[in-house]
This record gives sequence, structure tokens and C-alpha cells, in this order.
Amino acid sequence: MRRTLIAGNWKMNASLSGNAKLLGGIKAGLAGVRDGCDLLVCAPAPYLAQCQAELHGSGMLWGAQTVSEHESGAYTGDVAAAMLLDFGCSHVIVGHSERRTYHGESNAVVAKKALRALKAGLTPIVCVGETLAERQDNRTDAVVGGQLDAVLQVLEEDALPRLVVAYEPLWAIGTGITATPRMAQNVHDMLRAKIAARSADAAPQVKILYGGSMKPDNAGQLLAMPDIDGGLIGGASLKVEDFLAIAQAA
Repeated sequence: MRRTLIAGNWKMNASLSGNAKLLGGIKAGLAGVRDGCDLLVCAPAPYLAQCQAELHGSGMLWGAQTVSEHESGAYTGDVAAAMLLDFGCSHVIVGHSERRTYHGESNAVVAKKALRALKAGLTPIVCVGETLAERQDNRTDAVVGGQLDAVLQVLEEDALPRLVVAYEPLWAIGTGITATPRMAQNVHDMLRAKIAARSADAAPQVKILYGGSMKPDNAGQLLAMPDIDGGLIGGASLKVEDFLAIAQAA
């Protein structure tokens, strides 16, 4: 049975003092939720050392928001997978819609990043999702499925169970609009079928998270769907009570 993963994506929101308060509050509220699911926070790179210091031994996981597709070298500003491991990271977000949109990350680049993360021993959370226009044109399966296919094609079959996928409909990120549980489940089911076509053994093991404005008031219904294995949480992960309430819903 797949274990639920509730992953917080802080995006470019953090400070030393604010992080200490946030992490301290989450740790204080872990009782009753840690046994039911895994909790992860993905912080900006400058604060990974703080996450390591604050969360070591707590039972929580921490990770990064992106990683270089290159192992090392003259890539100013990039962060290598090995560097993330130095700070105890277990996961890294790959191909978030904001990276695809603002940094021009193509499906091919996202696939290389996922492969690099896996080779280093990190778990990549591969984000896929469609725009409102693409959904209205009935292109969701083609767009989202194509994004996942690009990753599946470069991975060896034995690496697939270590993959995490996050479906994040762009029209539901930061807008307050959320896909209905059935809408989200339909896409998750399609994604799992894609994985099954690549490896029937891996498909039941891969976690598929929902990443479109999951909040305390809708988390329970979304997480009740058979192929929604957790959430990639944005704004709500910056609020102790909301993040813990979503974890409790799991």
C-alpha cells in the first residue's frame, strides 16, 4: 500500500526567523499525523542547512525545489544533486510549472533533472499539468501525459518505483480554484495507466500527488480518491495550522 506524502513547497518565501517559527510549530503538532503519512518541506536552497538542523531526528523530511541536470561544473547559480545530499535532502521538486514557465524548462530538461536526481539517490517529485486553455480544448491527457512520457522514456524500469509524480493543473495554482475530486482522480488514473504501460510492477508503487490549491477544507475529499496519494502544498504549507490540518486529513 502506498504511504501518503504531504509535501510543502515554500516557493520563494522564507526567512531564518520565519522558518524557525514555522518548523517549530509543525514539529510541535506532529503527534497523531506522523504515523498516518510522511511530511516533507521543500525549501529554497539557502535554507536547507536550517531545515537539516531543525528537522534532523524529527521524523519529517526536507528537500529542494529544483536541481541541476548536470553533475557538476561551470554552471553558475545551479545546485547539484550531490550538494542537496550534503544537506540531508531526500526529495527534490522537478519541473514545477513555475520553472517551466519562467525558466523555460522543457520536457527534455525536466526528464534529465529527474534522471540526475534518481542517480544521486534523491526522490524526484516530477510535476505535470495543463493550462486552462489546454483543458478547455480537451488536451489535458495529451499535454499532461506527454510531460510524464518524457520522463518515463529516460528512466530504467527498476528506477520507476522511486518516482513521485505531482499533478498540478496550472489553472488551479494560486487561484483558489480547485479541480473537483473526480476531475483530479481522472487525471491521476490516466497517469497511473501511463506508468503501468511502462511497468505493471512499478505502477502500484508510484505516489501521485495532487498539487492544485489543496487546503484543509478540501483535502479529505481529494485524498479519499484511490489514485491521489498525497498533496504538493503551496500557500497552505506556510501556515502551521493549515499544513497540519491537511496532514491530519490524510
